[in-house]
Amino acid sequence: MNTLDQQTALEQAARKHTKDSHALGGDAGRLDHFYRGWASSYDLGLADGYCGPMIAAEMAAAVQTAYLARHRTAMAILDAGWGTGPVGVELESLRFRLIDGFDLSEEMAKKAQQTRAYRNVRGDVDLIGLPSDYFRASYDLTFTLGHVGPDGLRELARVTRSNGFVIASDRKSYAEATSFEDHVRLLQDEGVLIPAQYLRNGGYAADEDAHCWVLGYPPAKAALREDGTVARLRS
Repeated sequence: MNTLDQQTALEQAARKHTKDSHALGGDAGRLDHFYRGWASSYDLGLADGYCGPMIAAEMAAAVQTAYLARHRTAMAILDAGWGTGPVGVELESLRFRLIDGFDLSEEMAKKAQQTRAYRNVRGDVDLIGLPSDYFRASYDLTFTLGHVGPDGLRELARVTRSNGFVIASDRKSYAEATSFEDHVRLLQDEGVLIPAQYLRNGGYAADEDAHCWVLGYPPAKAALREDGTVARLRS
């Protein structure tokens, strides 16, 4: 098998792995076991058309420029459940420096640590019910990408600082299957998170698009315009 055929085979395997992982729903134990076996070849099969991490990082840069006064090098960021760390690498290239990351899989976390883009990396952490040492209001920006269920948004909101932002990007098929947009609307009605930007059918991978939400952690009711959008915030 030549190099091109090998890469094609890896990409096909990656697509199958991704679809299989979606079928596991939110079962933390089964997901941990699944990703443990995929960690060693995870990056190899995602090269072709995989732009989700780059888009998410660039959205973070746009949010920082548009809404936040703090310099990128001083902004604390939590990368929640993003496997081997491609988002951290993209964020570092945009001059973000204080990046913490966690993943359900210890093997994925070890791979992320090897990128040297992160300040702290931890494995065996489930987004639903973070350990108590993830203190409330710790981060200016929090991220989740790929196929994290909408139930995790409340916990991300808990660790986001007032006037900070949660950026959530989900594959289109998974976002629609889990009624992600309805959950976002519910959180808005409850005043937990306020939608600031929404990218529908944006790039993600060669075989599928993604929806991406930028959600403001309220707070400051004065920061909300009368139409419900987020005003320019300066901390």
